[in-house]
Amino acid sequence: MHDITPDAVVIGIDTHKDVHVAVAINGLGARLATASFPVTSKGYRQVAAWATEHGTVHAFGIEGTGSYGAGLARALAAKGLRVIEVGRINRQLRRRYGKTDTVDAESAARAVLAGDADGEPKVGDGTVEMIRHLKIARNTALKARTQAMVTLKTMLVNAPQALRERFIGITGKMTLIRAIAALRPGALVSTTASAKMALRALANRWLMLDAEIKEHEAALEQLVRAHAPALMDAPGVSTGTIADMLIVLGDNPQRIRSEAAFAKLCGVCPVPASSGKTNRHRLNRGGNRRANAALYRVALVRMRHHPPTREYIQRRTAEGKSPREIRRCLKRYIAREIYQHLCTEKPLPAAAKGS
Repeated sequence: MHDITPDAVVIGIDTHKDVHVAVAINGLGARLATASFPVTSKGYRQVAAWATEHGTVHAFGIEGTGSYGAGLARALAAKGLRVIEVGRINRQLRRRYGKTDTVDAESAARAVLAGDADGEPKVGDGTVEMIRHLKIARNTALKARTQAMVTLKTMLVNAPQALRERFIGITGKMTLIRAIAALRPGALVSTTASAKMALRALANRWLMLDAEIKEHEAALEQLVRAHAPALMDAPGVSTGTIADMLIVLGDNPQRIRSEAAFAKLCGVCPVPASSGKTNRHRLNRGGNRRANAALYRVALVRMRHHPPTREYIQRRTAEGKSPREIRRCLKRYIAREIYQHLCTEKPLPAAAKGS
């Protein structure tokens, strides 16, 4: 990097569950030292102290700042040290030089030195991190609730005939669940009793998970509305949509340098695929897929129920655009609108515009 002096120090760190391996190199690329540290608060302090022993530290390049390296990244950032997120090592280099923790740590340092890695990691110490915790708990509970319902209905279809006829005609979901939850199996002397016990357990599990999901959703609603009240009123945008977008941005959205970078992060910007006389773009299949799916849902809602968006669709259709192309344009504009709400103080109106 052009701003690194020859005597500056760059630290590369390969993170693991119990031990982090660090390598120090200078501004000319020469290796200075290597060491390993425990994944504890004391170990984080030791990393910072060890790094300064070798000179003025320019930056720490850390692999896995969103997983094993999250604690170290937060600890170093709290000390005012510069932390850079480093992606996976180039596979071609790995085949050439092999793989060890030291090699990976040195590769992380050299990626920072060369300027290949310059992204700021999420800090993970504010409201957005709270939203992420609750969103994970809510999503896993939702999957478990769906599985419980599918299993219950399958078991009910195969239950003894008298038990099946008792419940198969009930149409309301909550009515069915509460009726099954009220079963009294009695002594386990028949298949009917065992079926009742299993069905009651599944029904009670569903009710417990349903209450947990509602609790998480209420907490998410409170946090999201406090964080982005104006965006809550945008057409087609739900609490889950904003939560997904905030999680992508993190507690330090200033690390996203432009709305184009945010669109790329969400996978809604076209990717150049030109060669020779061919000049074209292809669909971007990268980015955060959960955020991409959230933008897709907003686009669908607006295409069906938002008058300005429907007018936009008619205009673009008259220009020869296919429904798929129009939907991609809408996702790109929605990403721009969300970026303006969450990362700037000048939100755009929720009207459909070409991108």
